[in-house]
This record gives sequence, C-alpha cells and structure tokens, in this order.
Amino acid sequence: MATVLMIKANDRPAEQAVSVQLYDAFVQSYKETHPADTVVELDLYAENLPFYGNEAITAMFKSAQGFELSAEEKRAADTVNKYLDQFIAADKVAIAFPLWNFTAPAPLINYIGYIAQAGKTFKYTAEGPVGLLNNKPVVLLSARGGVYSEGPMVEFEAAVRPVKAALGLFGAQTQEVIIEGHNQFRDRAADIIAEGLKKAADTAAAF
Repeated sequence: MATVLMIKANDRPAEQAVSVQLYDAFVQSYKETHPADTVVELDLYAENLPFYGNEAITAMFKSAQGFELSAEEKRAADTVNKYLDQFIAADKVAIAFPLWNFTAPAPLINYIGYIAQAGKTFKYTAEGPVGLLNNKPVVLLSARGGVYSEGPMVEFEAAVRPVKAALGLFGAQTQEVIIEGHNQFRDRAADIIAEGLKKAADTAAAF
C-alpha cells in the first residue's frame, strides 16, 4: 500500500477550470485502480496558508540551528513542518494547477516555499544543492488556454517550468500531463480537453 498526496491549486469550479477537470479525472482513476492505497487530498486554496515570509524563515532557521523559538516562531515552524512532513511522507504526489497570467497560482508558489527546506528536501554540498527525495514520483497536471510548448510563447511559460525545476532540485522524478490550446483553438477545444483528460486517467492508472 502506498500513500499518494493529491494537491490542487485552483479554486474555480470544474466546469470553468480545465486543470480542476484534470485533477478530478486523475483522482477518480487513481482511486478506482489503486483501491488499497491511501489518497490524501490537499486543496491549497482551502488551506489558505500564511505567506512564507520573515516569521517562517526565521523560525525554520532557528529551529535548524537548535535555537530557542518564541511562541509565534514555534507556531510558524509547526505550520511549515506540518506540510513539509506530509509532502515528504507521501510515496507519490500529484499536483494540479493552471497557468494564470503566465505563472502558477500564488498558493502553489507559496507552498513550494514551505517544502523547500535545506536538510529536508535538499542539502547544500561543495558541488551545489543535492535533492533528498530519492526520485519520489510526482505528476504535474496543468492546463493553459494557449500554446506554450512551442512557438513564440515558450519563454512566457512560468508555471510548469519553475515547479518542475524546484521538484527536480529536491530529487523528485516528474512527469507531466498538460492540456493546452483549448482557448486558442476553440473549434477543437472539446477534443483537446477530452484527449488530455484521458491521458490523465491513463497516467493515474499506471502511477
């Protein structure tokens, strides 16, 4: 039995959000094909995590150095460690998110700050940072209305690329299911989305 962490970073209703449809298709297929596994769902908008800033940074630094924490710092460290430990403990992870205004939703960017902890998800060495996740399998499920995989918009894609880069630094082994172009090519939108949702379901079944 494995524990899989399913992370959603989109608060729009499914009928208006293709990445939510990707998430739903993946979760449903995974549950159907892996009935013995434990599925943990994490909705980052519902969690409403505090922004990762000075208090959390100071708390995690002092904690790592063995310094005494104030009550506020301990609360901040406990919050970070709750989500960090959950991520590390998962055998597999799936993350669903859209490309909004050329970037990933703010709650996901904030969450990456929570789990990017030296000594936990990566370590520093003389040769540079080294990941500690031991090839943890991660699936990135993302949707974008235009085409960003090729052509003039490639350099503007700042959702999947930075998330994938961060997870790679942590030592995760990522794969992607991306739906793109359904707004750009409206005459083919239904087929584009259906093909992507099938791929998400098939990926979940083999995950």
